[in-house]
Amino acid sequence: MSSESWPPPLKEWVARCLGQMTDANRAEAQAELRESIANAFAEKTLWTTDWAGVQLKRCGLSSSHADLMPKAPPVLNSLKRKMNDTPPMSKKAKKAAAQKRNDANLDFGDQAALNRRAERFQREHDIERQKSMRGQASLQANNQNAHLFNRISRSDSPSAFGTNADDPEAIPFNVLDWDKYTIVGTNQELFKDYLRLTSEPKSETIRPYSVLQQTLIELKKRWKEKVSYNWICNQFKSLRQDLTVQRIKNEFTVQVYEIHARMALESSDMVEYNQCQATLKNLYDLGIPGKHEEFTAYRILMLLHGRNKSELNLYVGTLTPRQKRDPAVLHALRVQRAISMGNYHALFEMYLNAPNMGAYIMDYFIDRERTRALMTMTKAYRTITVCFIQNELGFETVSDTLKFIETHGSAFFTNPNAPDRDKTVECKSAAPQLAQVYEDKYRKVGIKGAI
Repeated sequence: MSSESWPPPLKEWVARCLGQMTDANRAEAQAELRESIANAFAEKTLWTTDWAGVQLKRCGLSSSHADLMPKAPPVLNSLKRKMNDTPPMSKKAKKAAAQKRNDANLDFGDQAALNRRAERFQREHDIERQKSMRGQASLQANNQNAHLFNRISRSDSPSAFGTNADDPEAIPFNVLDWDKYTIVGTNQELFKDYLRLTSEPKSETIRPYSVLQQTLIELKKRWKEKVSYNWICNQFKSLRQDLTVQRIKNEFTVQVYEIHARMALESSDMVEYNQCQATLKNLYDLGIPGKHEEFTAYRILMLLHGRNKSELNLYVGTLTPRQKRDPAVLHALRVQRAISMGNYHALFEMYLNAPNMGAYIMDYFIDRERTRALMTMTKAYRTITVCFIQNELGFETVSDTLKFIETHGSAFFTNPNAPDRDKTVECKSAAPQLAQVYEDKYRKVGIKGAI
């Protein structure tokens, strides 16, 4: 789909529908209109749909545009209520009342009246079309916002700025007059605290594209200077929010989310990481370039952490041959294979040699796999030395190995007074304790901010 604007047939269709709405059916018709556009966006058929032939149906409309025609005038409805409230009339009075109703219906169906109504609809249609053309011209003049109008949500309220306030990306893409809600910021401050939107954003509180680029440069410098992650995270969320409300989607946007995701991984902030990962997937699907393979590998590892086998198999099935040849993706697929086959020796070797920041994600499930591996080892051996466990399970030091053994209830040593490296675990006693610890700690998976 083009990132420059919505399809012209879609704009013309919306303008035509708006021109045919009345006060009596406006709410229902607008709700159906939003739903039709949202469904087309979800099915990626915005550019292939024959909008000129699309008819609104859920408002009780026929195959023509009769469903947008006005309902019976309030005068007739009030007349019916009055008739029901009046006492029984004589035959002569009933005949006169019936004649009046026939005259009213005849006037409503009069061809001249219908022609006047059609002319009014056409004028409204022309006005809406001119507005749409002016909005499109203003967007083309602003070359910094080349990636506007690429999303649409199913929210029903134009005040959706505050509906999902925890998500900086939650803004009202469902509005019919989308030009009205697209702004260009004027704020020149490099740093701005993140505040959840509870109303429509104002240009004086939003930073323009050029300022946001400089903000990212300064944030990277501050991160190298070891500034607090909480402050950095707050600034990145504010940066993401300013990009979102201006509907800027380009390589710079991808870069912002990728950098924040890496910082979140390094700081063990899985909530922000998963929010960034989810948005990056949408941006990559739009064809915007970035470190797609790197974050594809991260997603595979996260699915391994969640043990979501069905979703993992579906996701792996969508990978292209080029993606599968990438070193990071190939590493993640080998990790998947090692876990499924119980090859813990290969698994922990790959853990120690993970590319990019894959080890940060593997940290979340590596102890679970170590426990499974040690359970297998205690069934296969009578005794195991701490040194052997360290080498097989990928621990960096002997002290880390001993700490793991003690916290997982398997500190049954045949020679407790020997040096730490030479201590030997008695497997028969350790095996049932390991099994119980595994059930208590790892049977259920808790993922904060899961995608």
